[in-house]
Amino acid sequence: MNLSILYRGPLTSCNYDCPYCPFAKRRDSPRTLAADRAALDRFTGWVAATTDLRLSVLFTPWGEGLTRRWYRDALVTLSHLSHVERAVIQTNLATRVDWLADADPARVALWTTYHPGQVTRERFLARCARLTELGVRYSVGVVGLPEHLAEARALRAALPTGVYLWVNAAEGRRYDAAEEATWTALDPLFGYSVRPHPSLGRPCHAGETAVSVAGDGTVRRCHFVPDPIGNLYDGSWRSALRPRPCGNGTCDCHIGYVHLKPLGLRDVFAGGVLERIPAAWPRRPAPPADRPTAVATGRLLPVVGQPGPARSGSG
Repeated sequence: MNLSILYRGPLTSCNYDCPYCPFAKRRDSPRTLAADRAALDRFTGWVAATTDLRLSVLFTPWGEGLTRRWYRDALVTLSHLSHVERAVIQTNLATRVDWLADADPARVALWTTYHPGQVTRERFLARCARLTELGVRYSVGVVGLPEHLAEARALRAALPTGVYLWVNAAEGRRYDAAEEATWTALDPLFGYSVRPHPSLGRPCHAGETAVSVAGDGTVRRCHFVPDPIGNLYDGSWRSALRPRPCGNGTCDCHIGYVHLKPLGLRDVFAGGVLERIPAAWPRRPAPPADRPTAVATGRLLPVVGQPGPARSGSG
């Protein structure tokens, strides 16, 4: 059985102070950091011992994990486990990445976010270049704010063509057709982020082949469904895995709606679901106007519709 786990421990601290993030410049107490490290060590040990499953892990900390050695160590350790297909973390890439030379590049990957105003483009690109040298898969993202557009364009021009640049719609912002088209020129899948996706009663992989795990081992269908379905460490979650419809009215974060079955995004991101890398990337040339393609064909087609609010941040 293949299972994707989105892990989030107690960590909430971050070294950046992005105005669109509620966790900007938050500091965790020594007690919280110790609890986070202990929780992650326990989780890593569980993954190592659970060899009857094919596991993929995405760390989605509220704060920045790679500034903490225990997250770096966990990624290296998980990448060398034969039953782990992928070990990924969401990160602002604020730390050096040379430690990844100790990881298996076939299994480790990074979901990175560029935050203009917090780091220079040159410094961020230098980290990206090192990832490329190390052979580590990574995606790069930005928040679709007007003041970020010039930086996003410059970033896209400087990145290797093989690196996917994703754009998250800004929290609460409504994009008119022209704005959406502008950002879609950078990220052909931007349309999925622009508006919440109706999810009530719709089938989802969450709770079937993907789960969310908290630091204490509480297992939920996903980060956005609060009801527990068991605990990782007593095995009670296993019998709860089954197909079931979503109970939320909408799903508006990529780490959630990528699992909604009607959207078919697991096919779009096949082989790179957790690190947010589409299967058909780099982009293929656009088809003639009289021969439109669809996402289902494996090509990346912009999703443009009515203006709508959406989210900010790395998710």
